[in-house]
Amino acid sequence: QVQLVESGGGLVQAGGSLRLSCAASVRTFSPYDMGWFRQAPGKGRESVAVVNWSGAHTNYAGSVKGRFTISRDNAKNTIYLQMNSLKPEDTAVYYCAAGPTGTNTYNYWGQGTQVTVSS
Repeated sequence: QVQLVESGGGLVQAGGSLRLSCAASVRTFSPYDMGWFRQAPGKGRESVAVVNWSGAHTNYAGSVKGRFTISRDNAKNTIYLQMNSLKPEDTAVYYCAAGPTGTNTYNYWGQGTQVTVSS
């Protein structure tokens, strides 16, 4: 099984930046996609950004496009989420997830890291 551990969350002022990291304990032997999801208090989970196995293709939620950047380093079994121009509405628990490439199915999840943006 794949274990994912997020880090880099914290408290930041509006307009500031944070960089989240997600380290996978075991690399799969077949291509897999990875992504970042978030859940705000009282709301459902939403997709923030996903990246395919090669790192060449990405997709972003409209609310974060142009502000957030997802990337991956397969040699380090790690993905990142660079978050710039943060807004209070970005406040949420951010989760890292992984699944077989092309399936849009994420069956491995991290424990989550809290991001709080103050105004």
